[in-house]
Amino acid sequence: MVQVKKTEVREAILKSAFRLFKRQGYVTTTTAQIAAGAKVSESNLYIYFGSKFEILFALCDPWMRARIHKLEARAADEADPRRRLQIILTTLWRQMPSEDNGFMNSLMQALATTARREGYRPHLLRWIEERIEAMIMNCLPQQQRAQLARGAFAHLLMMAQDGFVLNRHLNPASVCSDETVDLVCDLLLGAGGARAVSTRSGSRRPVAV
Repeated sequence: MVQVKKTEVREAILKSAFRLFKRQGYVTTTTAQIAAGAKVSESNLYIYFGSKFEILFALCDPWMRARIHKLEARAADEADPRRRLQIILTTLWRQMPSEDNGFMNSLMQALATTARREGYRPHLLRWIEERIEAMIMNCLPQQQRAQLARGAFAHLLMMAQDGFVLNRHLNPASVCSDETVDLVCDLLLGAGGARAVSTRSGSRRPVAV
């Protein structure tokens, strides 16, 4: 007999997982704990999700896509190429690793431990890289675009994001610096481009998205 899946049960499982992942991370959270928090049996949980990673991905995928769409809209509103590039880099390397929902840290834990055996497929990463590449290309002079085509640079940015997520987890007070963002902007656009106006000596106002 086919089991009828109920929307409210699925949502209860996701809410329980969200609370646990945020509080204690991916690795130490178990499907038994998630099931208990959702007030369902562990066997019933597996009717809705095939693995713990599948539960995490059901939470992270829509959040990541919404975050990238929001970044695209914010970048499209900025006419200055350097400022646009700063917005992209600061969002990827500072703001997303600092989000208090715990998604980035849990995803890093999952990718480093159980994701491969639990059915990980890089579809979301490829989607994000395609969107990031399009945004980056829109910042660059025409003659530089061919050198950064085919997704290699976008992939490099996402791998750097992984490092900033790990750094943020190890030292919550440490974030991607303005100097790092400016260095990459200089490498891509040249050091002669206009810099953001300082709000105090040696620092700039953080980019908000």
